[in-house]
Amino acid sequence: MLQAPRGRAGAAFLQLAIAARTMAGVSELESALQMEPAAFQALYSTQKPKLEDENLIFFCQMGKRGLQATQLAQGLGYTGARNYTGAYREWLQQEG
Repeated sequence: MLQAPRGRAGAAFLQLAIAARTMAGVSELESALQMEPAAFQALYSTQKPKLEDENLIFFCQMGKRGLQATQLAQGLGYTGARNYTGAYREWLQQEG
């Protein structure tokens, strides 16, 4: 299981990390974030992030898709959406 990066964690990080493992990518994120909470829970086995979550952290391998996901979520009203700019590579180097 992924652990949240130090200093950048929020309650929503692990929720989204779990859901993201089953998503096809950024293309699926828009429809996922627009789902009813019960449908999101049924499909991804985790709670749907709330619009008001303070730290909804997006990340990817290199950084580009994480930024795209962050911008998409912000456009849907997720004001706490943030991009982990170091991406998975940085996290792996610091935690590995």
